[in-house]
Amino acid sequence: MKRFAIFLTIVLTSLSLLAANAEARRFGGGGSIGKQRSITPPPQKAPAAAPQNAPAQPAAPQSTGSKWLGPLAGLAAGLGLAALFSHLGLGEGMGMLLMLVLGAFALFFLISMLRKKQQAPMQYAGAGAPYSGEAHEPAMAGGSIPVAAPANIPADFPVDSFLRSAKTSFIRLQAANDRKDMSDIREYTTPEMFAEISMQLQERGDAPQQTDVGFVNAQLLEVVTENDLAIASVRLAGQLRENNGAPENFDEIWHVQKNLKDDHAVWLLAGIQQV
Repeated sequence: MKRFAIFLTIVLTSLSLLAANAEARRFGGGGSIGKQRSITPPPQKAPAAAPQNAPAQPAAPQSTGSKWLGPLAGLAAGLGLAALFSHLGLGEGMGMLLMLVLGAFALFFLISMLRKKQQAPMQYAGAGAPYSGEAHEPAMAGGSIPVAAPANIPADFPVDSFLRSAKTSFIRLQAANDRKDMSDIREYTTPEMFAEISMQLQERGDAPQQTDVGFVNAQLLEVVTENDLAIASVRLAGQLRENNGAPENFDEIWHVQKNLKDDHAVWLLAGIQQV
């Protein structure tokens, strides 16, 4: 009976290690994915102001070192538990089985971390969502990022309505990502971007995700034409909270594109890149 209780404790400990390292992230995973462009946004003249009811002090960025410590600590715990198995006479086979399970988990975690690092390009770029010029939802708090307007935007481009739609699209996609609404995400993204997001949601599994957007500011960086596509780059910055955690700042450039040959085409998200 004593041995069974110890074995049950070890199994529960291993499961808790797996659960602690399961990651669920906001739309795009907080990284750079999809179409990337070599755009360097101008510096902000002043930090974006949060609404009065937002927390005064944003949380410090999470150290990436802590993500590595999780699996390493679990592996170390596994070594100790394996030794405990042997000491209690449960056999080397059980200890080796535990070591193999923990080793496989650590290897999977390290590969996942390396994949995320490889996805982050060196240069600035971004993505977009289906901006029809009309907002799908009421705009959230926040406004335009206070920087000088760039020269590479057509004079007749509807900047104000476009940015309102960009902000509401950002909020809507966070909500769709939280509830794993593939239909809504497909409506707002290019096929290539949809495939990237689908892969992220598959890797997330059943882990819950809740993203609360505190405020979001938007700035149109440029609008260019490449072949039959119009491509607009929008800088989105603000503050959000994930899974009831501490508020954190975000600063991304989203690239949206529109097929100029299709009179019924809308702006679709093609890529995201972190600033």
